[in-house]
Amino acid sequence: MSSATRIAPPMIPVWQKLDLKQKLVLDSSLMWVTVLLSILGWLMVTSASMDWSERNYANSLHISMRHGIYLVLGLLVAMMTVRVPLQWLRSLSAVFIMIALFSLILVLIPGIGKEVNGSMRWISLGIMNVQPSEFAKIATVLYMASYLDRRREEVQSKWSGFMKPLFVLSLLAVLLLLEPDFGAVVVLMLSTLALLFLGGVKAGQFILTAVVVLSSSVLILLSQPYRLKRLTGYWEPWDADNVFGSGYQLTQSLIAFGRGEFSGVGLGNSIQKLFYLPEAHTDFVFAIWAEETGLLGASIIVGLFVFIFMKGMSLGKRAFSKQQYFAAYVAYGMAMLIGFQAFINLGVNMGLLPTKGITLPFVSFGGSSLLACSIAIGLLLRVHHEMESANEKK
Repeated sequence: MSSATRIAPPMIPVWQKLDLKQKLVLDSSLMWVTVLLSILGWLMVTSASMDWSERNYANSLHISMRHGIYLVLGLLVAMMTVRVPLQWLRSLSAVFIMIALFSLILVLIPGIGKEVNGSMRWISLGIMNVQPSEFAKIATVLYMASYLDRRREEVQSKWSGFMKPLFVLSLLAVLLLLEPDFGAVVVLMLSTLALLFLGGVKAGQFILTAVVVLSSSVLILLSQPYRLKRLTGYWEPWDADNVFGSGYQLTQSLIAFGRGEFSGVGLGNSIQKLFYLPEAHTDFVFAIWAEETGLLGASIIVGLFVFIFMKGMSLGKRAFSKQQYFAAYVAYGMAMLIGFQAFINLGVNMGLLPTKGITLPFVSFGGSSLLACSIAIGLLLRVHHEMESANEKK
């Protein structure tokens, strides 16, 4: 089959590329681990949000019901994603990144973007608020995977091949910092730089870029007083100046972990969710889970994330060995997006990292995050399906 036949032109609609009758070969272990994590996440959100929902909506299950709706939408999105051929995604990767850039510009326009807690990260669609940065991360990985597949030799041998994707990444980072959403920048940088490393860039290029990114991150942290306060709150959360200020969320989270001990205080019995830990169903939902289920429950969640990350990396390695480079980079990228985001959120909850507004994939309340993570899992399942289908044809 010629390359012209394999690579569909961008103007072909997706519904013409879908075969809704095809028999999918799914990775059952990845699928069921994700389902289990999502169910436990729903349980966490329900427990952590009941009192907050009662006070704000006069309905203790308001947040839980909304999260359930997002779960159903996420399932539908994952089912649709797994049926989209990777070659179609490869051919439209440039379109996706342009849409991502456009949406990140839109969110900064007053009247279109919605400001919440001093940040312009959302676009209101009436029934829900959409956070473009979550989908921009997916689009960036697809673009990087396509670029590394198409320009693999150039990336490995020339500075120009290495610098071109960094220019696009810099545009995304600037737009995200204007929101501001420093947490999304960190996840995006870590994932894309790791992809470049796996793509075979020279060690000198990678080290130089890592130094530049690290130096830029330090300057960005020091450029805004509130970021510096978060950092000092992380270093000395129990200090008298921080315990009720920049270190408040961290201290309350650590109290939750301390109360949980080995087996927890029991589901629904958390004290910290009673307005000590603000909006506990979002970024710090893991702390409530650790309080109610202890080290045992916390270890289960960590283990599920480790499994998803290792499964994604394993899929990438298999695809790479079969010279299916785009599939390999997609698998690596999606695994790292989920893995890095989970690592940062868990680290923040446990006091290992400075406080960042990053959700826990499949667990924290948030429609955009849940839908984006569903797309990521759908893509991992698609990679597995195409590799298994290729084996059957041999």
